[in-house]
Amino acid sequence: MQQHSANTTRSAEEALKVYNMKKTILILIAATSAFAGCGRHFDSQDAKAAYELAERVTGKAGAFVFETLPADSCDYFTLRQEGRKVAIGGNNANSMAVGLNYYLRYCCGVNIGWFGWDKGKLPDHLPVIAEPVRRNARVKSRFFLNYCTYGYTMPWWKWEQWEHFIDWMALNGINMPLAITGQESVWYRVWTELGLGDEEVRSYFTGPAHLPWHRMLNIDRWGGPLPASWLEGQEALQKKIVRRERELNMRPVLPAFAGHVPPELSRVYPEAKIEMMSDWAGFAEEDRPWFLDPEDSLFPVIQRKFMDKQTDLYGTDHIYGIDIFNEMIPKSWDPDYLGRVSKGVYESLASADPDAIWLQMTWLFYNERKYWFEGDSDERVKAFLTSYPAERSVLLDYYCERMEVWRNTESYYGIPFIWCYLGNFGGNTFLAGDIHDISERLEKALAEAGPNLQGIGSTLEGFDCNPFLYQFLFEKAWDFPEHGNLDAYAAALSRLRCGTDSEKARMAWKTLFDKIYVQRSVPGHSPIMNLRPSFGRSSSYHSSVRFNYENDVLREVIEEFLESGGSGPAYEFDLVNLTRQWLSNGFEQKFALYKEAYTNCDKEALSRLENELLGIFDTMDSLLASQPYFLVGKWIEDARSWGSTTEESDYFETNARNLLTSWGDRGNLLTDYADRSWAGLTGSYYKGRWELFFAAVDEAVGAGEKLEGEREEALLDAMKDFEYEWWSARPGTFPSVPTGNVKELVRMTLGR
Repeated sequence: MQQHSANTTRSAEEALKVYNMKKTILILIAATSAFAGCGRHFDSQDAKAAYELAERVTGKAGAFVFETLPADSCDYFTLRQEGRKVAIGGNNANSMAVGLNYYLRYCCGVNIGWFGWDKGKLPDHLPVIAEPVRRNARVKSRFFLNYCTYGYTMPWWKWEQWEHFIDWMALNGINMPLAITGQESVWYRVWTELGLGDEEVRSYFTGPAHLPWHRMLNIDRWGGPLPASWLEGQEALQKKIVRRERELNMRPVLPAFAGHVPPELSRVYPEAKIEMMSDWAGFAEEDRPWFLDPEDSLFPVIQRKFMDKQTDLYGTDHIYGIDIFNEMIPKSWDPDYLGRVSKGVYESLASADPDAIWLQMTWLFYNERKYWFEGDSDERVKAFLTSYPAERSVLLDYYCERMEVWRNTESYYGIPFIWCYLGNFGGNTFLAGDIHDISERLEKALAEAGPNLQGIGSTLEGFDCNPFLYQFLFEKAWDFPEHGNLDAYAAALSRLRCGTDSEKARMAWKTLFDKIYVQRSVPGHSPIMNLRPSFGRSSSYHSSVRFNYENDVLREVIEEFLESGGSGPAYEFDLVNLTRQWLSNGFEQKFALYKEAYTNCDKEALSRLENELLGIFDTMDSLLASQPYFLVGKWIEDARSWGSTTEESDYFETNARNLLTSWGDRGNLLTDYADRSWAGLTGSYYKGRWELFFAAVDEAVGAGEKLEGEREEALLDAMKDFEYEWWSARPGTFPSVPTGNVKELVRMTLGR
């Protein structure tokens, strides 16, 4: 009996061992399968994410091996040959992605752009890595995006566009993207739980394309109420965005409560310290935002409620964007008040998330610099920024190509900051950006700013027509030897973007670097043909039409492009882009002759030049229609796609048209701020205004008078009516798919 009992015990123990062994094997299999895909096995989730990215952007991920390397003092990647495959190693998926992009660009001559259609093709036989390569990151953080980008470029994006763009960010090493999609669905929950009604809350939000300025405490209500279907769709989209960004080792910067509240909240909390903010951009008083004092006891309640709900929906990486006085005037400039406000915001944030880091854009210190640096004193800035722990703060030096705020603030008093290149306002289509100056300023900052310069970033307002500048900027975040000499970099870029290694392509890109890209981007950078026509200063509030080069030099570059033997999506985009700028510059030169004919009352010359100038609009429209980027029809189609009914689609289209034109109500101060040389917009909207102008000139000259006084006022009213009709009544439909042979169109435009 005892023997039987002992045997039974041993059997049980052996069975338990077998069970545990099988369990361990199953766990190992499950763990391994977590890093497996398409029959492949990976050493980590990072390697799997990098492989999947490679498959999405090249379709040939099997040509690569991705391997996870030990952590080091900085991000890094390696390249080496492993048999027939290229082995790409990195300390995380983001570093591996940069390694992949480095190989594609500098070994294969393949460019991957930020739009899905801009993809180069891998060669049939991949180049061999003769010697192992290692490249290190020079900075910890690489930040990208601006609140405005979500209005000027991304408001209508679906997952297809976002998926490719997130891949582009990873390829370019971006690891700190602004991620503010879908926050209105969080706010909807917060405000309704605090006692506001459905219509009250949705009417508090602006129209979709204007939401960035609602989020920055600039405007409320305009273009609302926001449809419930939009809230639901954006919430689902944000979940996909942040999930993919985290897979690729990015830390999405989510929003938090900045004190912005619906005025109706006073009905529920009559004792709360809620005040109307200053006016902004000429919007009506009913559209002005309301601000809850951070010292009010309600402030931390709302902060926690918002952050709890947001974390439930989207998770958190503990870094939050909060901007409380962007382009607004505080109720007091007293340093003590400014310090109390920022301290109150931080304390509410830390109470809701003890690991929170507060990220702020410092555009306000540039845009309202006469107030923040009154009498050249930085006392107000210092009080505002140093009222809470430096280690819990990250600042974006927003517009460093124009004003490096770190140089005026003792390097931000030791607070971590990111050096940012802005580069574009409103999504304007204008050749701008001094690559030599960008490189020099950034190198000086890295050498002089001190250890609290923790990153490099871009705060572009919209994706513009100079995409290579942003790729260059983020490559500067790594120790790439290709940036040591800009002439050599221009040659490398010519191969990437022209798809060929030719002398003509190299000459063209060197000229672009040395003679065309010689001025920084400024607000209102625009061809004159895109602005309200006038003989004096344009009545468009923001307008800057100056270009600092000879237009004949730009034509020579276009000729070299045509003779380079180039091909591919980047080449065709650049060829049209350069020709578009040359054509619009020529319009300005011809308009100078028109003004002279007007001064001389030369009716024959006026008539001839009017026909020639209007003809440029038609030529431009045909040229632009050859590229997906330059199609207003695509912008409108994407907007309409968000509608769940015809009525909603019409609503979204109206909002989409408005942002590009009047921006707000009839005669808004920001009219033409977001102008673009886009097919459809050029041939209908811009041309239509110039037709009104020419008719008014002819009438005035025919009567022996000048276009001034009442005549000029009547013309301005007529143009405002025309603008309102174009965006509100939505006349005309426009192609959303490119048409025409690019090289033939360019040759025709040049008169060849």
